[in-house]
Order: sequence, then C-alpha cells, then structure tokens
Amino acid sequence: MNITLDKNDEQLTGLLTVNLTEADYAPTVDKQIKEYSKRAQVKGFRPGMVPVGMVRKMYGKGILGEEINKMLGKAVDSYIKENNIKLLGEPLPVPSNVDFDVDKDFAFQFELGLLPDFTLPADLAVERHQVSLDDETLAQTNEQIARQYGETTNPDESEAGDYLFGKLKKEGEEGEGRTILLPIAKVTGDQAQFIGKKAGDVVNFDLQAAFSNDAASISNFTGLSKAEAAEATGNYELSVEKVNRTAAPEMNQELFDKVFGPEAVASQEEFDAKVRETIQQNYDRESEGAMNNSIVQQLVEKTDIKVPTEFFKKWLVRANEGKLTPELVEEHYDDYVKELKWSMIRNKVVEDAGLKVSNDEIVNRTLDKIMGQFNMPNMPDEMRESMRSYADQFLKQENGKNYVNEYEAILAEKVLENLRGKVVVTDKPVTAEEFRTLHS
Repeated sequence: MNITLDKNDEQLTGLLTVNLTEADYAPTVDKQIKEYSKRAQVKGFRPGMVPVGMVRKMYGKGILGEEINKMLGKAVDSYIKENNIKLLGEPLPVPSNVDFDVDKDFAFQFELGLLPDFTLPADLAVERHQVSLDDETLAQTNEQIARQYGETTNPDESEAGDYLFGKLKKEGEEGEGRTILLPIAKVTGDQAQFIGKKAGDVVNFDLQAAFSNDAASISNFTGLSKAEAAEATGNYELSVEKVNRTAAPEMNQELFDKVFGPEAVASQEEFDAKVRETIQQNYDRESEGAMNNSIVQQLVEKTDIKVPTEFFKKWLVRANEGKLTPELVEEHYDDYVKELKWSMIRNKVVEDAGLKVSNDEIVNRTLDKIMGQFNMPNMPDEMRESMRSYADQFLKQENGKNYVNEYEAILAEKVLENLRGKVVVTDKPVTAEEFRTLHS
C-alpha cells in the first residue's frame, strides 16, 4: 500500500491517493471468503461444506469491495493522525471507475479540506452593561405577578385596567388575524376607544397612534418584531373575544410562598426586596450573556482565518445530503463560515489551554439542575447522593445525547471564561429600559 498527499496550499486543499496492490488485500479477502464458506447456505450442500471456489464466484466481488472499503477507511484515518493533518469535515471520496472483475491494483483518491494555523487577536475590548433597575421595570414585574397569581374574571364590559383578548389584523386584510392580549392601561393614545367593549365588538383604531409610535410597545403585545411593528401603519381591527380582569392578590404568606417557595420571605418588605434581587440577577445574567456574545462576534470578525471555500461548500452539501442544496449553501454561506471560524477558535482555546471536562462536573451540573427543578438548591448531601443514579439515567438517555449536551455546555463556559481573561472589559451603566432596547 502506498499513500501520497498532494497539497494545494493556496486553496487549502489536498488530494490524498491510496494505491492498493493485490498483495495488500488478497490475504484478508481470502480469509473472509473461507469464513463465509463455513456459514453459507447453498442448495445441494450441507452447511459448512460449500466449496471455497463457489463462494468466491458467488460472493467474491462483494467481499472484495467490503474489505477494500474497510482497509481504505483505516488507512486514511491512520495517515491523517500520524501526519497530524487538521481537516475541515471529512475526506470526500473522488468518484472512480473501478472494475473488480478485471483490475488487480487500485488507486482511490480523496479530497481534503485543510485547516490553517492562526493566531487570536490581542486587542479585544468589550462592554459589560451594569443594569440599574427603574420604577417602571419593578412595576411591570409586579403587574406580571398580579396577573399570574391574582384572580381573573371575564366581565361583560371593559374598564381602564382590563385586557382585551382577541384577533388583530390590518383593516381590510384577509384572514382572522393574530391572537393578542391588549393591555388597555398601556395605551398611551386614546384609551377611551377600548373602554366599554364587549365580546363580539370590533375596535377600529390607528395602531401607531394608540401607542405613540413606540415600536417596542407595539411589539410587546402583538408579537411582531420591532422592525415589523415600526412599519405597522394605518388602521387595524381588533375583534374582541373576551375581556380579562385580574384582581391583585393579597400580600400575605400564601402569595409569598407561591412566588418564592415556602418561607423564603416573611413580609412585604422582604418580598419587594426579593423581587428586586431576582430581577437584578436576571439582568446580570443577560448582561453576561450579551458580553459573551460580543466576545465571540469580535473574535470571529477580527481573527484572520482562511477557509477552503470551494471544498467547504461541497462538503456542506455532501454532509447534509437531502437537507442542503448548493443553492441554500450559497444563500447562507456567510453564516456557515462564521460557525466554522468560531468552532476553530473554540478548539484552539481548548487545545492551547488544555481545557477538560470531568465526568464529576457533568454529573454535578445535572444534579444542580434537578435540585433546581425541585426548588431545593440546598439539598442535604445524603439526599443529593441518592439522586445521583437518577442523574446518571438522565445522562444516558437518547444514546448519551444528554451527556454530550452537558459536556459541550460546560466546555463552552470554560472557553469563554478563558477568553474573558484576555479581553479588556469596560463596565457601562445602563437603565433596564436602555438594556432592553439594546438587546431586543
């Protein structure tokens, strides 16, 4: 067997050629034919007594093809590992005209996409938003708590603090429209047009005027994107199906326990403080996520990585046969390149920093999630240990897919933690409203 690699450094591709002679494969093929003759069932012969020559004639070509494929797979894998060749995807077989009836020596070729070496930029700087809570954000959260835990009724006519549930569509548009829940109190224009309405009524109104041309407010209750909300001009029709009215729940221990768990808070002062703390934690977590996204985006944009373009496109189609067409690859190619570059950067950080994820880390992370679902973050060690078998079972589900997902999540966190140590982070104070506007 002889293997050669012809590299094209300019295009970052390679052509791997594997030359097989009869001496390379004949011993293995002969052995398999003899083994097959012991198991073959041919009419007129007892099991195990079928002549080897007959088996070779009947099944030799198939056995030859199968054994050569196995030999090729091992040979190519070994060559790539031994020569430390960094590949994009997998080798792509080059179509060839092979005649197993006539040929004795064979040459098989594989296209390779080669990954280049690269260095990470050293001048990265990102902002981390420090979100300060405002009265409006706290009020919105308390409204959500009231809606979720208060008693909801459906009165005959709407009042200023009610919600109109129904279908919204542009005036004259076909179809029934989209389901919405319109908060009358949030209307900054003429609220009177939504008061005194009953199920079956149709309200015709200027959508932009009702919300003072605030695309964010329109987006919040219609489900439209901000861009769509900004372009939603003209009159709209709201077909009212019912009126929702929610009475605020009493501030008592029953409510405190429902919202935060048994005996987590014991007074309205503690409740208000816990609400504020929870909101702040959520914004801090979102801010960290936004900063991480910014790090990834800058790395992908600023790291100079050359990609074997034509091979990458071809590999995407072959690897996703039936799901991706050349046309789709062309349409979304920039996104695929970004994903590839980030994958390469992440792998480089893992390799350079020697990052690893232990089995204990995966199991403990899973246990933490389970404890969170049971609202028992401080479960005693004995009880936590008893749940370990449950965590193991979960991780083995779907042929280990859950285990792989947890592994990848922990590794991704370690990569970002490593990168944050190399990035200049500047804290920037913003209000909650400003943060929502920046990241919506």
